[in-house]
Parts: sequence; C-alpha cells; structure tokens
Amino acid sequence: MPRWLLPENIADVLPSEARRMEELRRQLLDLYRSYGYELVMPPLIEHLDSLLVGPGSDLALKTFQLVDQLSGRTLGVRADMTPQVTRIDAHLLGRSGVTRLCYGGPVLHTRPSGLNTTREPYHVGAELYGHQGLQADLEVLDLAVRSLQLADCPVIRLDLAHEAILPALLGPAPALDVSSLLQLLRTKDSPGLKAWVEVSALAPDIQRALLALPTLYGAALSTLEQARRQIGVNRGVNEALDELERVASSPLWTRLRGYRNTQVEVSIDLADLRGYRYHTGISFAAYVPGQANAVVRGGRYDNVGRAFGRARAATGFSLELRELAAMQASTNLAIDTPTAAVRAPWADDAGLLKCIQGLRESGEIVIQSLPGHEHDLQEFSCDRELRQDASGQWHVHPIPTNTSS
Repeated sequence: MPRWLLPENIADVLPSEARRMEELRRQLLDLYRSYGYELVMPPLIEHLDSLLVGPGSDLALKTFQLVDQLSGRTLGVRADMTPQVTRIDAHLLGRSGVTRLCYGGPVLHTRPSGLNTTREPYHVGAELYGHQGLQADLEVLDLAVRSLQLADCPVIRLDLAHEAILPALLGPAPALDVSSLLQLLRTKDSPGLKAWVEVSALAPDIQRALLALPTLYGAALSTLEQARRQIGVNRGVNEALDELERVASSPLWTRLRGYRNTQVEVSIDLADLRGYRYHTGISFAAYVPGQANAVVRGGRYDNVGRAFGRARAATGFSLELRELAAMQASTNLAIDTPTAAVRAPWADDAGLLKCIQGLRESGEIVIQSLPGHEHDLQEFSCDRELRQDASGQWHVHPIPTNTSS
C-alpha cells in the first residue's frame, strides 16, 4: 500500500479549502465572542468514561478507543466536544451563575455519518450553562441561525422538537422497547409504528397520540395547533407544546429574517427525536438547500454535568465547519476568488526588505518570487508588484492584466 494513501473517509484539507475553513472559523468564534461566549480548547483524548457521559450510549460506537501506556486506563478520542465543555463548566470553572462557552476543533468518528462524509469533522459550537428559562434557548437559536447567515446560506429551515413529549406520553409504563419506537418515529414508519403500538399495552389515547407523532410536522404554529388536538393528552405534553409555541412565536424570527436578506423558516417536527437519550427539552435541527442532512443540531440537555459533580441547566449547538465552508463557497462565488497579493523580487536590498515589512504589517500579502519561480501558479493572484525607481526607492505598481501571475 502506498505510504501517501490515507484511511477511508479521512482526507487532507488543501490550501483553498483550509483558507475558507479558517476564515469562517474565525468569523464564527468572533460572532460568539460578541455575545459573551468564552473560548475553551478541550484535549483531543480523555478517559473514556468522561467522554461517554450523557449521550454515551449513542457515542460509544462512534468513539475510537485506545489504552494509555502511562496509566493502563482506556482512553477515547473525542467524537463530540459537548461532554468535554460540560466537564469544563461543571468541574473546572465551577461558576454559580450563567456561563457561556464556545469551541472549535476536530473530532474523530469510527464510521462516517453519511455517504461521502469525513470521519474527521471539525466541530464549532456554543454552549450556555446555568439558566433554565426559554431565554437561553432563544439565545442559542439566535446564535445558531446567525452562524448559517454568516456562511451566506440564503434559505434556512429550522425544525423544532421537544424531547419531553415522548416521556410524557409513555409515563411510568411497563418496560417497552423504546429503541425500536424511536427508530420508527425518526423514519416516520407508520405501518411499523402501528404494529409496535398494538402490542404495547398502552392506553388507547396514548396509542393514538403516538400514531399521530410522525404526521405532526410542518409550519410551526399550525402544526402546534394540530398537535394540541391530537396529542395533548396530559399536562406534560401540553407544557412542552406551550414552550414550543412561545419559541415559534418569538420576535426573534422577524429580526433574523431581516439580517443579510436571509429567508428563515421555522417549522415543527415532533418525530425528530435523535436526541431523545440526551436532550431534555427543546431541540432543533437546521437545514439548507442542497444538503440532505442537518447542518446544525442542538438543544437543551440539563443535568448532564451531574456526572462531573454539578448538575446544571444547559443548552447549545454544534455545526460541522468543513461542510459549512463548502456551502459558503458554492453560494458565494467570490469566496474562491484568488486573494490579491503584491509580488516582490528576491533581493537583500535593505530598502526593499523594509518596504515589504511595512506592507505586511499593514495587512498586505507580499510574496517574494524566488529565482526561477517568478510565475509559479498558487492560491494568490499578484495584481501589484514592487518596483525600484531611479532614486532607489521601492513603490507598489499595478501589474497589467496580461502579465499577472
């Protein structure tokens, strides 16, 4: 096997894509900082039991494991950064009030999440700890949508769900095959769901509500009105629907639709229960045209920090930077325009070197052409060059189009 061959679904990030990713990463983290989120950088590996708290059962199959040669304990390579950030909030910071944290870094998955997807995604996200109210959920939703707007996504569909609805419907029922139920709901398999319900021994009104869940998706307020009629069988369900209605009718969406001329659609999908074993309240997924899978996922996950000694209210989201940067390039063709630069000759002239240093300190890209490589192709487009005048001074001059490199 050639030494240059990489493992399946692992790939290098080449210059133009790396530049797009890094520029977008900086913009996103600056956006989060403007909301008061502090940057943290968790380690790539941890003890396995630390990484698998909360959504551990879902993450276990995604997580690479290895033995630490120093301690003999099993370590894991992170497949998700949220448990790590939760550990930092609960155990290391220990603040009593609201804490806002953001992050960006690679994660590693044992298997790709979809066709032609990488096993080494780069996650960027934000987490808010210490506030139970819907204000925290709305802030996180605001930040998630603005993240997509920053990446030039012209149309954003945000699907809201509530992970407390299913537990409220099932109640203290006898042992049920909830894993099969979740799969049937996620895939909206109505025949399979009907067969599951018929052998569940649940009350008739609960059975009818479960059968209705896959049909309850679409425009937010009209879907919620329909949901109250079909599944509003107890207080827990109705409280969850109330929370969804308050979020869906928030003035936030008017403000977001007026930003960057983005079309923001808020919808409901009560069968989207991918975070059932992890999320505890409102959850959401954001979709954009041309992408079959959600580009952002998030929601409330209260009390996950209990595993680290402090149960805290928590909500947040994460996105995959590589996918988002690729979408940005496809919707904004100018993003891949070669970066303008200044070409300079290679010389030890003190005046030239001083001029180059001044240009670079002012933010210009200056490329010194090595002898014999004056016209090598690269990511940058030299539209200007440094020339020396008769007095020995160096000045920037435009390069005629037909001779630029």
